[in-house]
Amino acid sequence: MDKHFGQRREVELYMEHAHRMLVVAAHNLDNNFYASAVNRAYYAIFYAANATLTTKGITRSKHSGVISAFRLHFVKTGVFEVEYSRIYGRAMDDRHLSDYEIYETLTVEQVRADLDGARRFVERVGTYLKREGWL
Repeated sequence: MDKHFGQRREVELYMEHAHRMLVVAAHNLDNNFYASAVNRAYYAIFYAANATLTTKGITRSKHSGVISAFRLHFVKTGVFEVEYSRIYGRAMDDRHLSDYEIYETLTVEQVRADLDGARRFVERVGTYLKREGWL
C-alpha cells in the first residue's frame, strides 16, 4: 500500500477544489460579479498552495500562514519561480480589498489579471505535482 495514500488523496482534493474555483471565478467574471470572481480566483490559488504544502506534511490554519509557508518552502528554495509568489500576493490583496473594503472597487482589468494569474498558478502547481508523482 502507498505510504502517502492519505496525503495523495488530500493533494487531489485540494487540486479539485482549485479547478472548481477557477470555473466559478470565470462564471462570476462573465456575469459582472467582480468581487466574487476575485474571491474565487484567490481561493483557487489558496487550495493549490495547500496542495503543495500537503506534500511536505505542512498545514497552516491562517491564510497568512499558507502564503508564508508556500513562499518559504517552495519559492525561496527555487521550486517555484518568484512570479508565483507575486501572483499569490496580488490575489490575496485584491481579495481582501474586494471582500472587506466596501468603498474600494476593483476594475475588470484587475479581476481578469487575478483570474489569469490564478489559472497560471494552478496549472504550474499541477505540473509540479504530476512531475513529483503526487497526481
